[in-house]
Amino acid sequence: MNEDKPGDSQNLACVFCRKNDDCPNKYGEKKTYEKWNLTVHYYCLLMSSGIWQRGKEEEGVYGFLIEDIRKEVNRASKLKCCICKKTGASIGCVAPRCKRSYHFPCGLQKECIFQFTGNFASFCWNHRPVQIITSNSYRESLPCTICLEFIEPIPTYSILRSPCCKNAWFHRECLQVQAINAGVFFFRCTICNNSDIFQKEMLRMGIHIPEKDASWELEENAYQELLQHYEHCDVRRCRCKEGRDYNVPDSKWEIKRCQCCGSSGTHLACSSLRSWEENWECLECRGIIYNSGEFQKAKKHALPNSNVGITDCLLEESSPKLPRQSPGAQSKDLLRQGSKFRRDISAILIELGFQIKKKTKRLYINKANIWNSALDGFRNQNFNPSYAIEVAYVNENDNFGREHPGSKQEFLSLLMQHLENSSLFEGSLSKNLSLNSQALKENLYYEAGKMLAISLVHGGPSPGFFSKTLFNCLVYGPENTEPILDDVSDFDVAQIIIRINTATNMADLKSIINECYNYLEFIGCLRLTTTLSDKSMLVKDILVYHVIKRVQAPFESFKQGLKTLGVLEKIQTYPEAFCSILCHKPGNLSAKILSDLFTVHTLPDVQALGFWNSYLQAVEDGKSATTMEDILIFATGCSSIPPAGFKPTPSIECLHMDFPVGNKCNNCLAVPITNTYKEFQENMDFAIRNTLRLEKEESSHYIEH
Repeated sequence: MNEDKPGDSQNLACVFCRKNDDCPNKYGEKKTYEKWNLTVHYYCLLMSSGIWQRGKEEEGVYGFLIEDIRKEVNRASKLKCCICKKTGASIGCVAPRCKRSYHFPCGLQKECIFQFTGNFASFCWNHRPVQIITSNSYRESLPCTICLEFIEPIPTYSILRSPCCKNAWFHRECLQVQAINAGVFFFRCTICNNSDIFQKEMLRMGIHIPEKDASWELEENAYQELLQHYEHCDVRRCRCKEGRDYNVPDSKWEIKRCQCCGSSGTHLACSSLRSWEENWECLECRGIIYNSGEFQKAKKHALPNSNVGITDCLLEESSPKLPRQSPGAQSKDLLRQGSKFRRDISAILIELGFQIKKKTKRLYINKANIWNSALDGFRNQNFNPSYAIEVAYVNENDNFGREHPGSKQEFLSLLMQHLENSSLFEGSLSKNLSLNSQALKENLYYEAGKMLAISLVHGGPSPGFFSKTLFNCLVYGPENTEPILDDVSDFDVAQIIIRINTATNMADLKSIINECYNYLEFIGCLRLTTTLSDKSMLVKDILVYHVIKRVQAPFESFKQGLKTLGVLEKIQTYPEAFCSILCHKPGNLSAKILSDLFTVHTLPDVQALGFWNSYLQAVEDGKSATTMEDILIFATGCSSIPPAGFKPTPSIECLHMDFPVGNKCNNCLAVPITNTYKEFQENMDFAIRNTLRLEKEESSHYIEH
C-alpha cells in the first residue's frame, strides 16, 4: 500500500471531519493514502456510525474497505453537525430517540464520550455516562496522580476517579496520554496497579486504550545505560595507585557498589572490606538509614593489626552492619547483635504469608506417590499459589475412591523429603543442582523451585539441604560464586581435580593434563600451563564448569520457580536469615522445646500432665526407644518445627483411654490417663513406634506395587 502526503492541502484534510490537524492523542493517527486520494483520522473512521470493519487488518484502511469508506463519507455528507452546523457528521448518539449527529472533533469539544470498545458507541453531552459517588467527603483539592496538579475531587467530563482506589483522581487528558503510551498491557491504576477493573471503567468513560505494547518497550536500547555497572571508587581517599576507575575482580581492587543505591562504589581495600560479600553503604545512604532509625549505630571496634594506618582506613567509609573486626569476632558479634542487623526468618515468612487469601484450593495427595500427585495439583490450571491449601489423602488402590482429611504441614514435609532425595539434586548432605535432561525437558526444575517457595510461605519445614555454593549462586549470582571440591559429587571428576591439585612438579601436572586431555577439551578448560602455580587456575576452571556452567539451564529454571510469591527476592534481601533454613538442618529437639511447644487447651489431669513431662525427659535421656522427632511426627506429621511455626499451635489433652492419639490436621496430641508412669511410658512408646512403623510399611508397600 502506498502511503504518502501530497502537497494539495485539500487532500491532507480528513474526509470525515475535514480538519487538517495532526494530533494523535486527540484524533488518533492521521494517514494519507495517495493511491485512493484519501486522508483519515483513525478515531474519525473508527467511531463513524455507519461503517464496519469487514476486511482483515492489512486490507484497506485499518481493515475498513475502501468502498465502505466511500459509502460512509457519502452518507455523512447528507447529515449536518449539530455543533458546527456543517455537513459530514458521521457520528451519532446511540441513546434511544436522540437525533444528534456530529464530527469527532466537534464531539470532543462539546464533551461527548466515545467508547473504544464493543460496538464503539458514542454519547452526546446529554446522554453520556457519568461517574457517581455516594457522598463527597473530599473538602480539599487533591492531586492528579499522574501530573500531580491539584484538582477539585468532583467527577466531571475532564476529571475522572479511579474505580479501585477511591482517593485517586485524574485529568482525562493525563489518562489518555498515559493510555496511549502504556498500551493495554501496562495501563493500570497508578495507586494499586489494578488493570482489569481500572481499564473497564476507563473504557466506559471514553479513554482509548490501544492494543499495543508500551512505547518504552518498542524503543530499541531505551534503557541501555541501566545495564551498565557503576565502577568508580567514591571514598574520600582512594588508595589505588591506578586510579578510581581501576577495577580487578577477585582482588582487593575490585569495586563494590553501595548495597542500597548502587550508584556509589569503593575498592575493597579502600574501605577495609575483606571480601566482596561484606555489606557496604555510601555515606548518603548510611545517613538515611541512621536517620530512619531502622538500624542502631554500631559501636566502634579496635582495628586488627595491619600495615594500614588508621587514617588510610577511613572508618567512616565502612559499613555499619559489619564493623571492622576479625572474621571470628564478626561472626560472634553478629550472633550477639543479630536483632539489630538482621530480621528473624519467622517474621519474614509470616510477612510473606500475608499474601495467602481466604479462598482455598484442595490438593488430592497420594502419600505413596507424593511427587506426582503434588505435581498434578500445582500444575492444575485452577491452582493459585496464594490460595490457602487444603489436603485430602487418597489411595489409588481404593476402589471406592475414599478421601481422608490430611495435614498440610505433613504433606509439605513429605514433599521436601522427596525433593531432597530426588534426581534433581546431587550430593550427600549439602546438595547442588544436577543435570537431568529429562527433568529439564519436563520443566521439573522450575516446579521444584516453585514447590520450595510455596512450602516456605505456606508453613512448610526448613529444606536445609542447599550447599553454600547453590545458595550463593541464588543470592549473589553464579558469576560471583566460587565452588569448592565438596560440591563435586562425580567421583571421577573429583579425582581429576585432586590429582591436579596435588601435582608437585610440572612433569606430573603435564602428565595428568595429557591423560585427561579429551575431558578438559570437552569442557573447554584446556589452558596453557607454564608454571606449577597455573594448576590452581585450572582447578578453578574445572570447578566452575562442573558445578555452575554445566547446570546453568537447570539453575535458571529453578531460580524462576523460586520467584513464586516473592520468595527469591526475600532470599536475596535477607541472605543470612534464609541461609539458616536453606543450608542448615534444624537443631535437635529437647524436652523443654516440646514442653513449651504444646499448649494445654482443656482442663488437664495433673498426674497425666506430670507423666507427660517425665516422659519427655526420659526420651531426651535416651531411656526410651522413641525419639523427640517421633513424638512430633506422631502429633503433627513434621519432624521439626517449621520456621514460620505451626498453625494451629500444637496442643495436648488428657483423655481416659489406653493409648495416645495424634491428630495431625489439628496438631493435637491426646495422651492417656493411666495409674502409673510405667504404664504411661509403655503405652506411649508402643503407640508411637508402631504407628510410625505401619505408616512406613504402608508407603513402601504402595511404592513396590
